[in-house]
Amino acid sequence: MAYNDRGTPFRGRDSNHGGFGAPREMYKAICSDCGIETEVPFKPTEGRPVYCRECLPNHRPPRENRRY
Repeated sequence: MAYNDRGTPFRGRDSNHGGFGAPREMYKAICSDCGIETEVPFKPTEGRPVYCRECLPNHRPPRENRRY
């Protein structure tokens, strides 16, 4: 287990939890690019595109100030 600078254990976000101990509600959607069924952590809105994990990076601007 990793420790932060205060000496307490760091617990990363689990993919099934929103960071507060409760499971995240997921909604089924169809990817606007490739057409596969996917799940997203928000309720899709009519008229707004939804992308799967593979297609989403194609629609994000490149990160210029990476800290890693």
